[in-house]
Amino acid sequence: MNEQELSLIRRQIDRIDWKIIQLLNQRMEIALRSRKYKEQVFDPERERQVFENVRRFSHNLVRPEFSEGLYRGIIEESRYIQEADLKLIGFQGEHGAYSEAAALKYDPSYIPIPCREFKDVFDEVEGGLLDFGIVPVENSLEGAVTHVNDLLIERNLSIIGEVNIPVHHCLLALPETDYKELKVVYSHPQTLAQCREFILRHRLEPRPFYDTAGAAKMLSEERLEAAGVIANRLSAKLYHLEVIKEDIEDHSSNFTRFIILTRENPNRSGNKCSIIFSVKHKAGALFNVLKILADAEINLTRIESRPERKRPGNYIFFADLEGSDQEARVKDALDAIQKVALTYKFLGCYMAGKEANI
Repeated sequence: MNEQELSLIRRQIDRIDWKIIQLLNQRMEIALRSRKYKEQVFDPERERQVFENVRRFSHNLVRPEFSEGLYRGIIEESRYIQEADLKLIGFQGEHGAYSEAAALKYDPSYIPIPCREFKDVFDEVEGGLLDFGIVPVENSLEGAVTHVNDLLIERNLSIIGEVNIPVHHCLLALPETDYKELKVVYSHPQTLAQCREFILRHRLEPRPFYDTAGAAKMLSEERLEAAGVIANRLSAKLYHLEVIKEDIEDHSSNFTRFIILTRENPNRSGNKCSIIFSVKHKAGALFNVLKILADAEINLTRIESRPERKRPGNYIFFADLEGSDQEARVKDALDAIQKVALTYKFLGCYMAGKEANI
């Protein structure tokens, strides 16, 4: 066997090892989720079933005794993380998504748990399966994330924090790929649009994918030739891809604001409040609300409107304002808004987020 063949075999082993670790991570995530359903961590009958299964599943070169010994270590680690009472934070997308990067920047001690849709994040936080959720609410280029805003209207979750993440895209490829041979690039349609000039300049064929991190995962698993993906550095690390080029977005000032959600309404100190309200469909109704804030010298950092689904022609307004709900002038202003508004919801008071690099 020559060195080239040996190198190929070793790369195959490395990829298998990577898959094993990925699956172990996935198993530990599910174990953490299962803790919410159990009265106690130690379940001897369940562990007996697991050992019985792995012995039965073992075949060919894998001896049942080896499998059971391996799984005793896995079960011990699973027990350890369940007893640690770790906090779970759900995000939409695959591991490596910008939402996961934002969650880790907000609090590195939280364990990010992927959810398929934004709705699933809200569902699992409301149901107590997740301690927190993190979702994007607005992007400096694309504007409001309307689906998330609609869910904020419909659900009863509180905002306890925010983080602003600059959006810096990278061109990623398999380690063995010659970047000069790249012909196609996969990513979310919005990401492809944000890197249009780079794609055109390098004569790459853009191919839409449901998620940036999902594209990175797909490339790592399917090993497509002459293909790259556009995602972030976290995806490169998680999916064993090489960063070919950084900061390939057309506008370097692009950033996304994420909010952290919980089902409880904590009495936390903060310097920023978020509310949702609607007013009667008549002249001056919105002005009356804005005048309350102006008279109290309270600055708005955001105001957006969404059509009200139950009453066509009417609108619901989202407002973020500077100040704490413990301040008399802010509290009085919010009380006054609640009295003149048709509907009103206080989303939370929290510390304004600073921009965090990823």
